[in-house]
Amino acid sequence: MDFKSPALDRLVAELQKLPGIGSKTAERLAHHIVRSPSEDSLGMADAIRDVKETVTYCRICYNFAEGELCSICADPARDGSKICIVEQVRDLHAIEKSGAHNGTYHVLLGAWAPLDGIEPENLTLEPLLERVRAGEISEVIIATDTRYEGEGTALYLRESFSEFEGLRVTRIARGMPSGSQFEHVGKNVVSDAFEGRREMS
Repeated sequence: MDFKSPALDRLVAELQKLPGIGSKTAERLAHHIVRSPSEDSLGMADAIRDVKETVTYCRICYNFAEGELCSICADPARDGSKICIVEQVRDLHAIEKSGAHNGTYHVLLGAWAPLDGIEPENLTLEPLLERVRAGEISEVIIATDTRYEGEGTALYLRESFSEFEGLRVTRIARGMPSGSQFEHVGKNVVSDAFEGRREMS
């Protein structure tokens, strides 16, 4: 007879909510946690609790932060005249690893996807426009993914920036494979895409 445990079943169900985790993987992870020393498993639980209690969004760019500002927005050495626009925080991290951009960022927290019910007002577009309206921004680099939603978002952003005279609006080059996401390509590809960025007309 199989051993039944409501606590273990709940853990498996919670693990299945993680992206990319199916039922079999969730089961393996749950069994690993049960077998692990208590200090390891409880340490993981504490780390999850700490993240939920301390990590929030930067009030300027919506990167992850443990205070009002993320480490990038708080860094006076960054070029504040250039904003790189990305869909998710993980995209920002991929670009940072490439070393291709020394300006600031703005995280949209998604992409325009009408079929999924995600409209521009569901993104952080208005705070982005407020940053540009405040002045001192000479270039915005649109670095949304090359998927259909990312391309649509890029076009919407270009139209949104049309009110700003003298603002340079560029798009990362096609060195990024079609349909790709930043987290899945090498840092050299990301760097080349930035080097070859083009004006959006």
